[in-house]
Amino acid sequence: MKLNERSLAFYATCDTPVDNSGFLYKKGGRHAAYHRRWFVLRGNMLFYFEDRASREPVGVIILEGCTVELVEAAEEFAFAVRFAGARARTYVLAAENQAAMEGWVKALSRASFDYLRLVVRELEQQLAAVRAGDCAPPPRRPPALAPKENGCACAVWSAEPPAPGPGPAPAPGPAPGPAPAPAGAASRSRPGPPPPLPPRRRVSEPNGPLHAASFVRLHQQYGQEVRALRSRWLRSRAQP
Repeated sequence: MKLNERSLAFYATCDTPVDNSGFLYKKGGRHAAYHRRWFVLRGNMLFYFEDRASREPVGVIILEGCTVELVEAAEEFAFAVRFAGARARTYVLAAENQAAMEGWVKALSRASFDYLRLVVRELEQQLAAVRAGDCAPPPRRPPALAPKENGCACAVWSAEPPAPGPGPAPAPGPAPGPAPAPAGAASRSRPGPPPPLPPRRRVSEPNGPLHAASFVRLHQQYGQEVRALRSRWLRSRAQP
């Protein structure tokens, strides 16, 4: 595809989002002076303008086959864009602060198609490893608790003993039997019959079973019984 000045100017100033932009100090090619320029990074093209309001770029740097590295220069926060070759030009740029310099170095280092090709190759290798089953399976999530009828979660308890862990297996041999009890211990440790349970008092059910009665009827029923018991207790205390 052919690119002329008009198409480059349109691409540099179009409304599509840019990869990075900001002011940088650019060292001149023939002179050691630095000029403040407005830089715009779009893909692998680095445009620079006279100022931020300019509609045509002063120049463009194609970021292919280059390296971005920090350099020592008269300006602070300086870095260079170097191209391979004896006659290739090196662009020395300087940011206004440390954060801006780090952001520009990172953005310019990732702008070339060579970098994108490496990223795609790495992703293809990861995808092939996943399809081949070489990657470790993702961590299993703990089982969800069984929900109750009202929507709350409840823990499920089991009376079965836990499964043996991955520890060493016991040595084969006869199963140990119960330890012999000392003489006379059987008669002393033999429990007697349990004490009888106290009789339970059942509440009268005048109008059918309790589960069929409403809350108001149950409240009235129990309230009458409590009042009758309290009156009987007060009468017993009043008698000499």
